[in-house]
Amino acid sequence: MTRKTPRVLIARPMPPAVMARAEALFDVEIRDSNIPMTGSEMRSALALYDGMMPTLGDRFSADIFAEFGRPRCKILANFGVGYNHIDVAAARDHGVTVSNTPGAVTDATADIAMTLLLMSARRAAEGERLVRSGNWTGWHPTQMLGQQVSGKTVGIIGMGRIGQAIAQRCHFGFGMQVLYSNRSRKEVGLPARQVSLIELAEQSDFIVVAVPGGAETHHMIGTAVFDAMQDHAHFINIARGDVVDEAALVDALQAGRIGGAGLDVYEFEPEVPQALTRLDNVTLLPHLGTAALDVRTAMGLMALDNLKAFFDGETPPNAV
Repeated sequence: MTRKTPRVLIARPMPPAVMARAEALFDVEIRDSNIPMTGSEMRSALALYDGMMPTLGDRFSADIFAEFGRPRCKILANFGVGYNHIDVAAARDHGVTVSNTPGAVTDATADIAMTLLLMSARRAAEGERLVRSGNWTGWHPTQMLGQQVSGKTVGIIGMGRIGQAIAQRCHFGFGMQVLYSNRSRKEVGLPARQVSLIELAEQSDFIVVAVPGGAETHHMIGTAVFDAMQDHAHFINIARGDVVDEAALVDALQAGRIGGAGLDVYEFEPEVPQALTRLDNVTLLPHLGTAALDVRTAMGLMALDNLKAFFDGETPPNAV
């Protein structure tokens, strides 16, 4: 008897190589929208498809699963390493496996952290706006003085794959001293000292957040951390927006308690507070962490590997 081809929904348009492989493997439907799935779309998809490739913004909460005993959909192969938008416990209770795409995103996300760190330190976004405005009158010795990065101290909050990749870039590329705050001690192949979160804030010239999202890290960075930072220090977030109390960050920036910030993620993404957009000492990117064609292709292929393994009766290689 011929096995029925699994019916799979892909929640966003994908790079061509991902779409081609998906169509070769499955009876696939590609959702033709880049906005997050609505509650009704998610419930319908759980009933209509054997598997799904959701992504950031598709909030599979306990309420979404609540009306099902065991939905037809048996796997959510998340496109992305972060999966705090999926209630994994609720999915498991309803017989749904969840997987993600670690590894593929590490270098690209670390590169964006360094992009933001350098742009913030050297006032690059502010300088580009000056040139584009037509108000630049030419070079002079005291114009737009920022901070040198080489030889300074970086504090990394979260020392997983991405945190370690950032540490390597900072230490070997720029000779920076590395501090880190993490639940456990890590051997990272370079001199790095583990300290408490507040000690890190007090001692760092640059702070980079690289923790996963979720209930455990929600608002872990707030007023206490910003008050402890040096007034010249810069704050960089490439993790998840709700790791940071955004209102507390705005207060610290407006009051001049910290030197600047570089952000790729936001607490209520895609909404960005006007208070942030109006500040010259803030660099803002539109969640570019993994926005490279080869990286997004690798992520999609990894998600498809998870789907294929599941439907072949194997444990997905990146089950969470």
